[in-house]
Amino acid sequence: MQGVLTGFAVIAAVIGVGYLIGRRGYLGDQGREVLTKLAFHVATPALLFTTLARADLSVVFSGRLLVTAASTAAAAGVFVAFGAVRHWGVGRTTIGALCSSYVNSGNLGIPIAAYVLGDASLVAPVLLFQQILVTPIALTVLDLSGAGEKGPLWQRLLTPLRNPVAVGALSGVLISATGVHVPGPVMEPITLIANMSVPAVLLAFGIALRGSPAPGRGRDRQPVLLSVALKSVGQPVAAWALATSVFGLRGPQLLDVVVTSALPAAQNLFTYASRYRVGESLAQESILLSTILSVPVLVAVAALLG
Repeated sequence: MQGVLTGFAVIAAVIGVGYLIGRRGYLGDQGREVLTKLAFHVATPALLFTTLARADLSVVFSGRLLVTAASTAAAAGVFVAFGAVRHWGVGRTTIGALCSSYVNSGNLGIPIAAYVLGDASLVAPVLLFQQILVTPIALTVLDLSGAGEKGPLWQRLLTPLRNPVAVGALSGVLISATGVHVPGPVMEPITLIANMSVPAVLLAFGIALRGSPAPGRGRDRQPVLLSVALKSVGQPVAAWALATSVFGLRGPQLLDVVVTSALPAAQNLFTYASRYRVGESLAQESILLSTILSVPVLVAVAALLG
């Protein structure tokens, strides 16, 4: 349980600092926007590049990843179906689908994998899957659902190559796949910039909490509650059902896929929502509630399957 508590304590502390910054006005009225732009356009692409450039891409094709991919698709698909019926809009539905299925595999998943599962590398397949496939697809949909959808066909086809987050991820994959060695003097400044990503995202999230209504009570109440239910309960249950009935996983392998699926929604989803100015309150409230609920969920999963 130490890994669960440690991971959440670190996140809560940095978000708390962000809240105090916003309350005191240390960064002015544009502080959150500046941090969001810094994370989206500079720090997060650098983080994805450095992470994927050093990664073993063979883990993407592991059997456990099929369970994660299927449970992710199931949770996101349910939200998309509801969004289509309720006419929530493409952008808002995309953000909600991400909040329903995109797990915090980085700053929370790594310590939990290390302490609960005993191996930090076990979260790598989920991390790579989300960065290589889910993120570029989701951001492309967000790009095309806005002003970009009225451009010429060739411009729309090149949308992923104009998105800094997607470019960072795909560049890292290219370096890893080709085995190219990036010299230390080149990689070190990129790594230094990458280290700003998680703090910037968490601080911006904390600043946004100042003056915000209680989660689940605003105008996005229905999509928030749906995404939180899918993320906190639906996705881990789907992962358990698929792992046991379809893939025949037992013991540590079963614990691995269920724990990773039970991780809360990632904080960088708020950065995406802020960048595209769609579903911001939905992302903020969903992340906060799923993070709170994931504590008892992860403890219960570890107790039942551990």
